[in-house]
Amino acid sequence: FGAAIEVRLIFIYSQVITAIFGFVEKFMTLKTTPSQRIGLYPGTFDPITKGHIDIIRRAVKLFDVLIIGVAINEDKGPLFSLAERVAMVEAEMAHIECAAIIRVVPMDGLLMKFAEDHGAQCIVRGLRAVADFEYEFQMVAMNQKLNSEIETVFFMAAPHYQAIASRLVKEICRLGGEVKDFVPADVKTALLEKLRAK
Repeated sequence: FGAAIEVRLIFIYSQVITAIFGFVEKFMTLKTTPSQRIGLYPGTFDPITKGHIDIIRRAVKLFDVLIIGVAINEDKGPLFSLAERVAMVEAEMAHIECAAIIRVVPMDGLLMKFAEDHGAQCIVRGLRAVADFEYEFQMVAMNQKLNSEIETVFFMAAPHYQAIASRLVKEICRLGGEVKDFVPADVKTALLEKLRAK
């Protein structure tokens, strides 16, 4: 009887030791596995332009996941609805290398809160001119106050995209100008249809 108890205790002890080592192994694996590098590229994308797409093509190489945050921005009075803008961005992302790591997500509220909620460590921004830099400099300073752990990375717009802005593209199209050099073909079609319907 005593021998049976001893065997039973040895068995329980071995099970406890195995469980402890299993827990330690899992813990060490979690501690040593590098976290994903998640970037966030926010914008209104009303509509998405070739300039936006150029920034995305370059930024996606730096991250394991790149989130495209499509902002509601009702204050700007967007031409396209949020659902339409999300759909346009998703359609264009399908043509990008590394499209599998891109996530297109509707975005509302405070940028830094959205970044925190989605685990982003870095905000991606594009710069076209000095005026952009002055605005972005103020935004970075404020964002650092809100969360100093989230960095901002700037991409200079390629020379042939420096003059492109969604606002200007809409105005040119509204006045009958050609916008094929500024937006993808599908976006141009959507833009023309939307303006005709207004």
